[in-house]
Amino acid sequence: MQEREGRRVSRRAWLTTTSGVIAAGLLKTQADAVKLAAQEAPTSRPDPTKVIGRLVSELGRRAPAEQPHRLVRSVAPSSSSRTPLQDLFGIITPADLHFERHHAGVPDILAEDHELLIHGMVERPTVFKMTDLKRFPSVSRIHFLECSGNGGGVYNASRMPTDITPQMLDGLLSTSEWTGVTLATLLREVGVRPGASWLLAEGSDAAVMSRSIPLEKALDDALIAYGQNGEAIRPEQGYPVRLMLPGWEGNAQVKWLRRIEVTDRPTMTRDETSRYTDPLKDGTARQFSFVMDAKSIITFPSYPYTLPDRGWWEIKGLAWSGRGMVTRVDVSTDGGRSWVPAELQPPVLPKATVRFRHLWNWDGRETVILSRAVDETGYTQPTVQQLWEARGERTSYHQNHQRAWKVAADGAVTFGLGDLL
Repeated sequence: MQEREGRRVSRRAWLTTTSGVIAAGLLKTQADAVKLAAQEAPTSRPDPTKVIGRLVSELGRRAPAEQPHRLVRSVAPSSSSRTPLQDLFGIITPADLHFERHHAGVPDILAEDHELLIHGMVERPTVFKMTDLKRFPSVSRIHFLECSGNGGGVYNASRMPTDITPQMLDGLLSTSEWTGVTLATLLREVGVRPGASWLLAEGSDAAVMSRSIPLEKALDDALIAYGQNGEAIRPEQGYPVRLMLPGWEGNAQVKWLRRIEVTDRPTMTRDETSRYTDPLKDGTARQFSFVMDAKSIITFPSYPYTLPDRGWWEIKGLAWSGRGMVTRVDVSTDGGRSWVPAELQPPVLPKATVRFRHLWNWDGRETVILSRAVDETGYTQPTVQQLWEARGERTSYHQNHQRAWKVAADGAVTFGLGDLL
């Protein structure tokens, strides 16, 4: 399919168009769409100005009508749960909605008993208790975390589904403010010996998850995190402490971290040899493919919504890149034949998700809508055909191809990647 670039839209022009559409009352958003789910009949409520409200409490709770939840794949030691991307605002994921991926369940660890050993090619092997880690200067950073298998359910052309939500598709993605001590600080404390080039990070779960990490990344922006969104990190996310490697695949960011061994080579653990490698179409495999490349997903319109009317609709979604900052998101409303830049919603941060939006005047005809992210390195999110051409169809990881939604003439929205193959 030959691609042609659509006319670029300046921020001033976008804002002018937006203002006119909104002022005229023409703009329709997710709230105006019909969701294919059982709707409860409205019930009469007492006038809140005539009734004393709830009293103060030790913990807050969500409004009864606002109950987003994670989607659990299966209740098993090795399983996952997915973040409801389509139901959230901004870029920060509430801690209780952050996705999960475990290989042997969530361990029950007391912070006062936990220790982190750093040893190997160091001058001063040291055991750090949690109180020791918190004595070092702390930093807080906003970064996304994504499982390298995110999107795996729609990668195989022979079983491309249509009734799949953004949560089911890309819900192994969340963004938090992480707080902790930089790993570089701890490595300076123990004194890394000349010749060291790798680390082994090991967790305290029953799977004893272990991954080899290049020393270069550890000295760059790696974080030993004990805080998440202003509170202690949740047990599902590694309490009391985890390794954070901004922009890299989630599996390498070992949870319940108990040991770091400084080495001069990768350790070739079970978790980086039997899995988390990428088979290529020539029969070889790509190993240590840590970086999560630029990616985006339209979260509305998406399944299971239906657009009840033609006219102006707000397309919105999320974009992110492990290479740095997303600089542009393009949207196509004609199956990828033409593209226009969407508006990025501040804040736009490196290695963090960013919201995008685009005004679309739907004419009522069947079409396919897509998005593609471009990051500060110039990398552009590929089509699925481009990804298959480079890597074949066998890989189970790093599926960052463009996501597509089919909008039928009756307004029903389904996952539409199969329509482009």
